[in-house]
Amino acid sequence: MQITARLEFDAGHRIPGHKSQCRNLHGHRYAIEITLSGDIIRQEGLSEQGMVMDFSDVKAIARRLVVDKWDHAFLVYRGDRVVVDFLASLPDHKTVIMEDVPTAENMAAEAFRLLDAAYRDIYGNHLKLERVRLFETPNSWADAVRS
Repeated sequence: MQITARLEFDAGHRIPGHKSQCRNLHGHRYAIEITLSGDIIRQEGLSEQGMVMDFSDVKAIARRLVVDKWDHAFLVYRGDRVVVDFLASLPDHKTVIMEDVPTAENMAAEAFRLLDAAYRDIYGNHLKLERVRLFETPNSWADAVRS
């Protein structure tokens, strides 16, 4: 069985050296979908009986490890020194320095990396993270999937 939970957040970024408008500072209303696989929990009396995982728990983990850190932040590539230095000059600015250019593809891969170990199989139902889908716009997204 697979389940998916969706959360949304706002963040800014830029793609340095990009041939179009994306080279400029701008922001998006991102959406992130977390897809887990596992068996349905059958243990009598558990709050999670009949579920793969409680959706509120799926969301709480994603919120804690990704969404709360990226929401209303500027995601900047470590190598984009001009912007890194500029953001550092702003008092109390929420900046996330990324090892890779913050494209939808790299952000999905980073979210998968951050979340993978957090979804643990605690009920013996073979729970695992299968996919992180990151929407940059309603019509454009990237999928990081378990290989």
